[in-house]
Amino acid sequence: MNKYDIVNKIEKFAPLETAESWDASGWLVETGKKDVSKIMLCLTPTEDIVSQAESLSCDMIISHHPAFFVPCGWKNIDMYCAHTNLDKANGGTTDTIIKNLNLEKYNNFISHEFLRFIEFESVVSIENFSQIISSKFPTARVINNRHVKDLKRVAFCAGSGSEFISEAKLLGADCLVTGDLKFHTALDSEIVVYDIGHFESEILILPVLEQIISGGIEVVFAKEDTPFKPVC
Repeated sequence: MNKYDIVNKIEKFAPLETAESWDASGWLVETGKKDVSKIMLCLTPTEDIVSQAESLSCDMIISHHPAFFVPCGWKNIDMYCAHTNLDKANGGTTDTIIKNLNLEKYNNFISHEFLRFIEFESVVSIENFSQIISSKFPTARVINNRHVKDLKRVAFCAGSGSEFISEAKLLGADCLVTGDLKFHTALDSEIVVYDIGHFESEILILPVLEQIISGGIEVVFAKEDTPFKPVC
């Protein structure tokens, strides 16, 4: 299958022009080959991922995270990433969290760049919402500095979205679900925040990418995991 046809499918779903100006979405490595028969999907391109792809005779790697520096040893395999454009896309990384939590019926279609919002028909207790979160993200942590008991509007941002706490509050959210929350950011938060993990919040997008590019191409998933491990 022509690799540019595959990329066109991705960019139709997540237009490249919507990526942030600082981002490195798009081609990371573009070889002279046009046709590919086997693609590896991954969250983050690393030396190990490239070795996996080569050992499985993959012609191309498609990732969510970019590589801002591409080692010379990676130059023999086509590599493409969809990063902030996939975060912003309808049905992208953040929407996929909401779908996996079976909360899409509460989507109230408010958006603020990377943020998505749901609004419950009536208030939901912190205890009940925590159970919803932990059912899919068992290692999640919660910050509740104001001892909030009930939630009505919840914001979501896949990956590292703690910078949007103020925007979420401004847009009426009682809570933000994201990853990569730092201590002082957590300490200062005026709304409830669930830190579900950066890896955990974004790895869900790979099956979506598979659906986007499916048809006439073999797709494999890289073996990867969060670098954070429990002590015991």
